[in-house]
Amino acid sequence: MQGYIINITRVKDEDLIVTLLTPNSIKTLYRFYGARHSTIHLGYKIDFEVQTSLKSSLPQLRSILHLATQWNAHRERMLLWQAFVRLFYTHLKDIATLENFYFELLESCTAIWHKQNPKRIAIEAYIKLLDYEGRLHDDFICFNCEEAILNDLTLIRGFLPAHKTCAWNETFEHLHVKRLFEEKSTIALSDDHINVLWKILLEGF
Repeated sequence: MQGYIINITRVKDEDLIVTLLTPNSIKTLYRFYGARHSTIHLGYKIDFEVQTSLKSSLPQLRSILHLATQWNAHRERMLLWQAFVRLFYTHLKDIATLENFYFELLESCTAIWHKQNPKRIAIEAYIKLLDYEGRLHDDFICFNCEEAILNDLTLIRGFLPAHKTCAWNETFEHLHVKRLFEEKSTIALSDDHINVLWKILLEGF
C-alpha cells in the first residue's frame, strides 16, 4: 500500500503515531521505534504494510519504503511541501474513507514540484480542491456584506472573496482572480500576490 505522511506525533520511547493519506482512506498507524526502522518524515510518500497487534490499539506501520523524489533533498522545496501536506491532515483527519481525488491531487503536485514555483502549484491545487468540494466562491459576492464585488477585491481564508473595506486584506485585480478561479492557473498573478495567497492558504483549508 502507498500513502503520503500528513502528520507525525511522537509518543513514549520515541514511538510515533503516523497519519497517512492513501488513495481511498486516512490511516492512523503506530510505528515502534527501533534501529532497523527506516527514517520517515512528514511529507514522504511511502510504500508500507499494516499489521494488527495486541500491543497497541492502533495497527502497526511496517515494511516502510520511502518512494523518494528528486526534490526531497532540496530543503526549501521540502519545507514548503511539508507545510502544504500538513493542511490535508487538519482538513481530513476525522474522515475514514474518501475519494481518490485528494491522493491524486498530491500525486499531480509531486510530479511538478521541482519544475515550478511550489507556492503556485499549491495554490492551483487548492483551487481545484475548493472546486471539487463545492466551496469555490466564484460568484464574487462578499462573504461579509453579501453585496457584489465590483472593485477593491480581496480574499480571506478559504479564498473567500470580500470587499477590502470588509476584510482589510491585500487587494487583487478582479480579472486576475477570475482567471485563477476559472482556469485554476496563477499565471496572471505576480509573485508578491502569490506570497499573499500562500499566507492565506496556510491559515487552513
